[in-house]
Amino acid sequence: MNDVLLSVSDLSKHFGGLKAVDRVSFELEKGEILGLLGPNGAGKTTCFNMISGVYTPTGGSITFDGERTDGKAPHDMAGLGIGRTFQIVKPFSGLTVLENVVVALGMRRYRSLSKTLGLWGSRSVRDRAMEILERVNLGGHADRKASVLPLGDHRRLEIARALALEPRLLLLDESFSGLRHEQIGRMEDLVMDLASDGISILLIEHNMKVAMKLSRRIVILDHGRKLAEGEPQEVVKDPKVIEAYLGKGGSGDVASN
Repeated sequence: MNDVLLSVSDLSKHFGGLKAVDRVSFELEKGEILGLLGPNGAGKTTCFNMISGVYTPTGGSITFDGERTDGKAPHDMAGLGIGRTFQIVKPFSGLTVLENVVVALGMRRYRSLSKTLGLWGSRSVRDRAMEILERVNLGGHADRKASVLPLGDHRRLEIARALALEPRLLLLDESFSGLRHEQIGRMEDLVMDLASDGISILLIEHNMKVAMKLSRRIVILDHGRKLAEGEPQEVVKDPKVIEAYLGKGGSGDVASN
């Protein structure tokens, strides 16, 4: 039985003469949390944008659950079961927290926003939206405007909207960024709970301690190329990884920085 859910092979994305991603390959297994890490500008979000359909690769291939998907549109990727969050959170600020999730539920069913908005009166859809909000611990904020939420709750709302797509693969882009220590702990618990429910997770994260705690394996990118791959405790000791994060002459464990 093949346990590979996502396979990226020689994936490249060029913007003119800039090779944002250059022949990157890795696999993610079903039920796995895989960390996709690297310094700023390493090509991590560009990889996310290709996997989720925002960008068409310049070269290489993406295979999701046995189906070649590179070049498919974002709504097609969502329909296949790929959800994602964004580093810069952008909820529908004029809608309530509950309505934000209702819209996300509708977008899986309909391609038209007008038809999606028609779901708001549906009790079953609103009940499902509440279930998702309870799952991410936002049930008590359902009737608040999304614009007034603090950052930690905004990031949970991003995950709730992604969960509305019923994803088999969840792409988390800096979901821990800007969070306080206690918020990080609660977010870690949520991510591990989602993985235990069978959702595979590809994680971009600058907080190396968080990434090491959550990820079974880590892929390190630097200047668009794969620098290292393996178990967290081994990867952070790799001299190439230490140099990428700390510069030449750097020493010690990347995870301690």
